[in-house]
Amino acid sequence: MQTVKLKLTKIKGLLKEKFGFSKLRSGQIDTINELLTGNNVLAVLPTGSGKTLIYQLFGYLVNKPIVIVSPLLSLMSDQVNRMNFLGEKKVVALNSNQDWEQKQFALKHLNQYRYIFISPEMITNQQVLQKMKQLSLGLFVVDEAHCISKWGVDFRPDYLELGHVLATLNNPQVLMLTATASQKVQNDIIKKLQLKNFQKIIKSVDRPNIYLGVHKSLNELEKQSYLLDILKKLKGNGIIYFSSKKMANVMADMIQQKTGLTTAAYHSDLSSADRFKIQHQFMDNDLQIICATNAFGMGIDKSDVRFVIHYHMPQDLESYVQEIGRAGRDGKQSLAILLYAEGDEQIAANLIEHSLPTKMEIDFYLQKEYSRIEESKKNLLDFYFKHDFSVEQIQKVFQDEFSQKEKELFKMLDYIQCSGCRRKVLLANFDEEFDSHDEICCDFGIENNIDFSLFEQKLNIKVSTNDKSNWQQIINDLL
Repeated sequence: MQTVKLKLTKIKGLLKEKFGFSKLRSGQIDTINELLTGNNVLAVLPTGSGKTLIYQLFGYLVNKPIVIVSPLLSLMSDQVNRMNFLGEKKVVALNSNQDWEQKQFALKHLNQYRYIFISPEMITNQQVLQKMKQLSLGLFVVDEAHCISKWGVDFRPDYLELGHVLATLNNPQVLMLTATASQKVQNDIIKKLQLKNFQKIIKSVDRPNIYLGVHKSLNELEKQSYLLDILKKLKGNGIIYFSSKKMANVMADMIQQKTGLTTAAYHSDLSSADRFKIQHQFMDNDLQIICATNAFGMGIDKSDVRFVIHYHMPQDLESYVQEIGRAGRDGKQSLAILLYAEGDEQIAANLIEHSLPTKMEIDFYLQKEYSRIEESKKNLLDFYFKHDFSVEQIQKVFQDEFSQKEKELFKMLDYIQCSGCRRKVLLANFDEEFDSHDEICCDFGIENNIDFSLFEQKLNIKVSTNDKSNWQQIINDLL
């Protein structure tokens, strides 16, 4: 009992001293308690629930290095900058943005860092892995752990190596964090990490302050017109998601011209400096609207995003919940609107099909005609052939993945076409029940006629006018 009291006192003291908070949320304290008992933990906590604070605080409690496997360079950079701002200097990111000298310096001094952010591709590098093996790790964190299931097979195969990485590192304690994971995805994460002993902390994915709506248009022009119309009605900051970089650019220009709202496009074709600039202009309310691909958003912690609009439908409900979860992190009323025109599902289906190597591309690979294959697909095939998969096995892996993604796309379409409560349909995908529908839950009963007057007072949040920052100077300092 005395030990428990001491731990609670230490937790409260560190929480206040290092982060300025007086108490933890239920999901945070439940997860930390399981970690303190030595358990591996899979924590599925809703967007905006403070998942990163769990491993940051745990690092001070155990006073050992914490390794965080993170999926995106921008996410790593944001976390490092955030921790530096809070006064923690013993933090480093290891990723492909660094030149050879920077990587070697970081590896040489690896034992001096408290928090080590790293990509799955970097941690599977043998030189890096051997350096990691010399550390007495306090915790191995897989941030955005759903990526193991969602990206591992057909996009980022190094995620599939994390089980081997853990074995090489003598099986350190593991924390898996995500905001969205159905039972199938949870099982997939555990299986691929080869974990036998673990505890689950599962909280509802529901964000009751986010209104769910779908608007159906007859064609692309009608969809564009509706988007421009609602942007003139909505107040505050918003994110609009697109499936293509080209459309993000086109619509960002159109919105700026037609509505006068400060708008920028954000996607992977931009330089890291431009992405940093746009991200922080949005954080500081110098930009009102971001037209983005899914490259924007993971780990973004802007509390007052009032609406998220999907111009194109996502490929699955997990992605949709992740992306609409950027809205309303301050707990205030927010909106999630999905725009749909007949045939939009074909865009998503084409993206799924294009992401997987075809039989012809596998033949090109075997004939060493690499110039006829996209680099990402070649890297994918490199991985499977390196691990002694036969052609037949590889084809089966891709066919199974396509079938699974096709099923998930149909579930997404069911959500769009449903005639009942959208929240009930959404939560059912995560094995949750819901029976509390009201007028600010979703558009049930008012199809294609969202009543924005319901939100006039709730969404009329004044956009602050911070002094303009010298972005070029900030970029020069950080990059």
